Amino acid sequence: MINFFLKTVLFLVILLMSVISCSDEVIQPLEKDEAYRLQFPSYFPEMSFDQSANPVTKNGVELGRKLFYEGRLSRNNTISCGFCHIQENAFTHHGHTVSHGVDDRIGIRNAPPIQNMAFLKRYMWDGVIHNLNEQPIIPITDVNEMDSSMPEAISKIKDDPKYKRLFSAVYGDENITGERVLKALSQFMVSMISADSKYDRFRQGKEVFTSAESQGMAVFNQKCASCHSGELFTDESFRNTGMYYNTQFKDAGRYRVTLDQIDWMKFRVPSLRNVEYTAPYMHDGRFYTLDAVLNFYTDGVENHPNLDPQLKQNNHIGIAMNTQEKQFIIAFLKTLSDKNFISNPKFAE
Repeated sequence: MINFFLKTVLFLVILLMSVISCSDEVIQPLEKDEAYRLQFPSYFPEMSFDQSANPVTKNGVELGRKLFYEGRLSRNNTISCGFCHIQENAFTHHGHTVSHGVDDRIGIRNAPPIQNMAFLKRYMWDGVIHNLNEQPIIPITDVNEMDSSMPEAISKIKDDPKYKRLFSAVYGDENITGERVLKALSQFMVSMISADSKYDRFRQGKEVFTSAESQGMAVFNQKCASCHSGELFTDESFRNTGMYYNTQFKDAGRYRVTLDQIDWMKFRVPSLRNVEYTAPYMHDGRFYTLDAVLNFYTDGVENHPNLDPQLKQNNHIGIAMNTQEKQFIIAFLKTLSDKNFISNPKFAE
């Protein structure tokens, strides 16, 4: 009888401590907000993100991270930004040619990686978005992705004590608005800087390339760098690279934005950082390996009327590369892999 009494008392004490612990988690104050230090190499391009319009702070990034993994931003509470942008795959939707959304609906484009967004000037495959603060509105409202609206999403989180606390810590009061949601999400995306690959350590004189990697860099600079230029390995231009028009998705790229025939099948040149992790490739995920991508550029390019001039030089369609050169290029591309980026807990759910 005494043992039963003691066990009961012990159970109640543990239960009470658990309640107190949970309560503390809700009301525990956040640290005083301060500027978030964005760290990147000196050879990176100038940051294009306007911090005067949306100052990046520690609490702002933390709020953005919570919203990034928040399923309630979707119509049926199941699809978050992180659903299609998976960290271990450099924030792409690995294994899916195109994104999957609510009710397992299928989109029309491959989910691009989220990395180094603070330095880009255009977003989406067709460049329809020029301001990172506005970018999340596309997936939130797209019928095949999250199929929601800002008023609907806000209605689901506006009474959540944790969100009230976070919004107050960032903005000074508990008012949750669409603008604040979008700005917090962009702050988190701005913090997602990938700059710790073997290539970066090579650039900084901390590591040396193998013979294959060095030869790959030389071939890459000769064959690929006219489009994949700079330290982000993209010039952010829109180019027709001779891919066939996919009748399943009916996506003509930049043409959907401008309705100018000259933009037919032009897509934004993607960054090649972390490309080892981001298969499948191209706007519709048509290629599953880097070998397949390079084979396309040597043997599969179609001669469209507005095919990019870089792909039809000296009466040759495509890019002349032999098998050895392709393997060297792939060896170099793998030096752009940032293992710390895809495992860093500050970007995780």
